[in-house]
Amino acid sequence: MTARADFIERFGGVFEHSPFIAERAYDAGLIFVPLTAKGVHDALTSIFRRASYAERLGVLRAHPDLAGKLAIAGELTEESRKEQAGAGLDRLSPDEHARFTELNTHYMAKFGFPFIIAVKGLNKNDILAAFEKRIHNSVEDEFATAAAQVEKIALLRLIALLPETSK
Repeated sequence: MTARADFIERFGGVFEHSPFIAERAYDAGLIFVPLTAKGVHDALTSIFRRASYAERLGVLRAHPDLAGKLAIAGELTEESRKEQAGAGLDRLSPDEHARFTELNTHYMAKFGFPFIIAVKGLNKNDILAAFEKRIHNSVEDEFATAAAQVEKIALLRLIALLPETSK
């Protein structure tokens, strides 16, 4: 396997189902050895920020609903499953699940992409409070907030992939 293929295989999922970001970062010569979480994150976010609006929207839309139908069906990426479980979203009461489902539906109808939040260090109550606050944002503000959360999720994933470089 080539160095490019190795890089894309390892980091292509850092931005949910969007390997084009890792491909473009590698092809643009933005990747430097030794790989560090910060260095790879800087390269990937640079590409994400330069992507077209439609491409960035596609990245947002690639994220699953929190505690949504993919989680119930066991069809989340391994990263998303671990992230949601760590926040307790796999252990919701029926009432809590109903509230998340209601908010997911309303949010998607309003913004056209799922609610995205970096859940590490948060619990279901923190997430629900953020959800209920952000649902009132404008589309422009929420797009920017969701994009920033995607970048934060990417950094957390890179720290997990490259823990020795993130100290």
